[in-house]
Amino acid sequence: MNYEDVAYRVADRICMITLRRPEARNGYTVRMSDELNDAFARAETDEDVRVIVLTGEGKDFCVGADLSGGSIDVVDEPGAGEWQEPAGRCSRRIFESSKPVIAAIRGAAVGAGSTIILPADYRLASTDSRFGFVFSRRGIYPEGASTWFLPRLVGMGKALDWMVSGRVFDAEEALAAGMVHSLHEPDEVLAKAYELAAELIAATAPVSVAVIRQMLYRMSPLDSPLPVHKLDSRLIAECAQAPDAIEGVMSFLQRRPPEFTQTVKKDVPEWLPWLNKSGPEPKT
Repeated sequence: MNYEDVAYRVADRICMITLRRPEARNGYTVRMSDELNDAFARAETDEDVRVIVLTGEGKDFCVGADLSGGSIDVVDEPGAGEWQEPAGRCSRRIFESSKPVIAAIRGAAVGAGSTIILPADYRLASTDSRFGFVFSRRGIYPEGASTWFLPRLVGMGKALDWMVSGRVFDAEEALAAGMVHSLHEPDEVLAKAYELAAELIAATAPVSVAVIRQMLYRMSPLDSPLPVHKLDSRLIAECAQAPDAIEGVMSFLQRRPPEFTQTVKKDVPEWLPWLNKSGPEPKT
């Protein structure tokens, strides 16, 4: 895909995906959603990419759906049974990612600007950031599966407050509630995201990270720890022969940085329940 609303760059094993409509404050469009979907899929299959950083060009991350035409530019296939709303196309890709995703946010992050960052592993924000799930004030409905993600981050009470009222809130409130991990000066947010990405690349094993982030999302909603214990047991039993596990222990004992060699494409266990290769996921 030739990108127009998104920029894609890979350097030092970090993929930076940038919303690139600064003249419209990165207003979200169908084209942007399609390009984000493609960009995340591209990063997923690139073994040289270890961490993905999502950011926006200019002073704002994303002000939500582009309303410049007087209507919500989100429906490109009305009535299509398999149609997926645009913010969810991005959220789903991030949710399914085998690689850590860091959102670096500055300025306005409203509507889609708030929903697409929820599945990220880290959300670093500038002190001038403002967030808002403003759907009730537009007579529309939440997107990006945000009613699933948000309560898991901030609790049901805060999610109800933000979503029912549709009010815009500042970075300090987002930090206090746990929606963002840290606050930085506007000109420092991206550098801090890269610093975090470099640390993850240097210190963590890609296969472990891929499995752990999916376990947290897929297993934590279950109503019993027993299926999780069963999964843990099989994974840990396989560690005895896993090169990365051996390297992790040896590097610790020898007090040196680890050199992990296993790859997500080849070494993530094929039997994991969410890969649909050995039956359905455990029922809640």
